[in-house]
Amino acid sequence: MAAAEPRKRVGFGSRPAVLMIDNYAGVFSEPGIPFLEAVKTNRSAMGDDANIAAAHIARLLEHSRAAGIPVIHVTGMHGNNMPGWHDMVHAGDRRGELSAEKPGAADKYAIVPLCAPVEGEVVLQKSAPSAFWGTPLPGLLNYLGVDTLIVGGESVSGCVRASVIEAASYRYRVIIAEECAYDRHQACRAINLFDMHQKYSDVLPLDEVVEWVDKYGAQKVAA
Repeated sequence: MAAAEPRKRVGFGSRPAVLMIDNYAGVFSEPGIPFLEAVKTNRSAMGDDANIAAAHIARLLEHSRAAGIPVIHVTGMHGNNMPGWHDMVHAGDRRGELSAEKPGAADKYAIVPLCAPVEGEVVLQKSAPSAFWGTPLPGLLNYLGVDTLIVGGESVSGCVRASVIEAASYRYRVIIAEECAYDRHQACRAINLFDMHQKYSDVLPLDEVVEWVDKYGAQKVAA
């Protein structure tokens, strides 16, 4: 029996954009606090893995901006702006019901400083796991002429996965910067990264992504 052919890479295209998903304050805790401790005071917390990933994201953003690659940020939306979602999906779970009027709620979906947008970068709010569902993202990517999405954020098993699958369905080349994608469960993160690498995207080390980004930027300058 002949051996199966090795998986072929999706590969980078020629018109990239960076898509950052849900790097918002509600999942972060103080540095050095492990996951099992962090969730005692914040059920949405991801522990120190979020802080580690944010530092990697900051590096990716720095290089992408220097290369002139558009950066798009997507964050969540308060429950009072998306009626029905928590009743249908999180019935009986009150954690998702934060309205903008409750103490501390106003900052829940604020993007943390290390990952924060700079002037001119688009920030979209979504009301479902996918960054595409019900948002202007498809039109924006079409306007920019994008063919490749470099993705990071959280959670790998939830909103990142939903966005990656939909991006691939739209026929975008999807590159996940491995160190920039995080989850509250290590097993879920590993399994979903493996699965997305097999089916929908390339999951690449951040060093490799940054190397490509830098070359892309240099080629733009030379042109």
